[in-house]
Amino acid sequence: MAQDNPPLTLTIPSDLKLLGLANDFVETVCKIGGLDQSTTDAVVLATNEAVSNIIRHAHRDHPEALIQVQCRLGKENIEICLLDEGEPFNLAAVPYLDPTEIRCGGRGVFLMRSLMDELNCHPRGERGNALRMVKHCRGTRAASRAS
Repeated sequence: MAQDNPPLTLTIPSDLKLLGLANDFVETVCKIGGLDQSTTDAVVLATNEAVSNIIRHAHRDHPEALIQVQCRLGKENIEICLLDEGEPFNLAAVPYLDPTEIRCGGRGVFLMRSLMDELNCHPRGERGNALRMVKHCRGTRAASRAS
């Protein structure tokens, strides 16, 4: 991904009422980048699951915590990086679920893994995580103009 292409960034409080704002922001970035509707829908749904998990789990006892959504358009991908203020989270410890298993909840990471081409999470010191999701797609208009 072109590192000289600065990320577009949104910072919101950890409040489920603002989930739609995060979704709208990511959808707008996808449209600016010229992504097709199917790719846009996948990126928005994965982001929705990630932000929801941050609010419900990572920030559960810290409603004052902030979430930063960073979107970076590359020549052939879009990268979404979510920065939280929660306890360090080990994404690798989340089991790969059987999609045919009937259960309530617990599908957020499964959806992120299914919808995105790359998914990783790294701690940011004693508190906070950086969740990075990448979706490969045909060339984006915004990245082409920035090159």
